[in-house]
Amino acid sequence: MPAEYVDLSQTLDPNTPVYPGDPIFSCCPTLTIEHDGNNVTSISMGSHTGTHVDAPYHFIQDGKRIDEVPLSRFVGSAVVVDVSNKAAKQPFVWSDLQPYEERLRRYVSEDASVILLVRTDWSRHWGTDTFFEHPYLDREAAERVITTGVRTIGIDTLSPDPTHLDPHAEADFAVHQVILGAGGIIAENLSNLGAIQDGDWIIGRCDGSPVRAFAWRRTCGTR
Repeated sequence: MPAEYVDLSQTLDPNTPVYPGDPIFSCCPTLTIEHDGNNVTSISMGSHTGTHVDAPYHFIQDGKRIDEVPLSRFVGSAVVVDVSNKAAKQPFVWSDLQPYEERLRRYVSEDASVILLVRTDWSRHWGTDTFFEHPYLDREAAERVITTGVRTIGIDTLSPDPTHLDPHAEADFAVHQVILGAGGIIAENLSNLGAIQDGDWIIGRCDGSPVRAFAWRRTCGTR
């Protein structure tokens, strides 16, 4: 039976939203089959464009860079937390995540490769101004997640922290500080998390940033 795959990535194009102040995405043909015998494209973007992973070094001066993060952090059993009932700019707190705590701890104790995915369904606003008004995780909830042993967290918003549209305003990156400070990694701008809400799935990501994130359904003997 063929494996069932679900793409969890956003598409990169000139309208790809970026965190205020970050470089925008651009893609220009450099060589063409017509004139050069092959197609080659020049790509310019920030390292946190589209669906991507934050390494500890993003916020922690002596933290691991993306090429230093163990590959095991990028593949693991998926636990999808549904907080899609949250409104714009509304925080979700530990009580929203606590029903999943036992499952997280069990997966960590079994193989230490569990990935917590936070489903807000805010990806439906991709490419609109509303996308920047996403719900976000509060600091205490992030701290409690870290105590479960989880070190890889993904979310379908621009950031697990609130987004400030003024790039010069003082921003609160408490969740980044907590997760990356614990040696964890954060995947942002995921999509289609509702498709893997139920069942047993495994998440896979490239060892770089940006990434192509995907999930495949667990089958007997996968563990």
